[in-house]
Amino acid sequence: MVSKSQIKLITSLAQKKYRSKHTLFVAEGIKTINELINSKFSLERLFTTERDFGVPAGKIQKVDEKELKKISFLKTPQVALALFKIPQEFEIKDENLILALDGIRDPGNLGTIIRLCDWFGIKSLVCSKDSVDCFNPKVVQATMGSLARVNIVYRDLKNYIEESGLPVYGAFMDGENVYNAETKEKAILVMGNEANGVSTEIEALVEKKISIPRFGELKETESLNVATATAILLSEFRRKSFT
Repeated sequence: MVSKSQIKLITSLAQKKYRSKHTLFVAEGIKTINELINSKFSLERLFTTERDFGVPAGKIQKVDEKELKKISFLKTPQVALALFKIPQEFEIKDENLILALDGIRDPGNLGTIIRLCDWFGIKSLVCSKDSVDCFNPKVVQATMGSLARVNIVYRDLKNYIEESGLPVYGAFMDGENVYNAETKEKAILVMGNEANGVSTEIEALVEKKISIPRFGELKETESLNVATATAILLSEFRRKSFT
């Protein structure tokens, strides 16, 4: 049975201040929970209707569907919900391409971008401090377990870029066609805010602006979703590194 204090704790973790206070975050669904159990993250508690996930019995709490619904952040709960410890911030791995996010606010976008980093082998994702928290339940859900394999750090982005010594590329509508641009394997790629793009402060540090050309006949589409644009640019950076 889930106690009232457990329900209060879990539901409070929707807010960053309580995630920070308790150093806990929520993960839901068999795939995501399994990925995190088999990673650097430490399991605190597992609430499940049917599975044991191979974890110590002392960390498992069997619940029924009604109880799971009370603690789930999903419209349709997925068999299990787990609490994991938020670790101390990871170190940035300066291996080849580093992705930097400047003011990404949408949890779904960040979750998808984390999955893209996992897919394209990006070891470190550097987020500005005003970007959405990677342990937001919606972000965790959108990563589908990729949170376990990407180092995500929050930094003063201006200071980080200035101190990195790496070439800096940025995504802009008026940049050079990425399919024609020369790109370097070891560099920083900056993606900007959903509504306003790369901030003026960070734009001043960008050495090469790149863009994704529009091929539609009318060319009236205003912009691409930031996660979609990230996928295209990462694919092109990776393609060129192998040619």
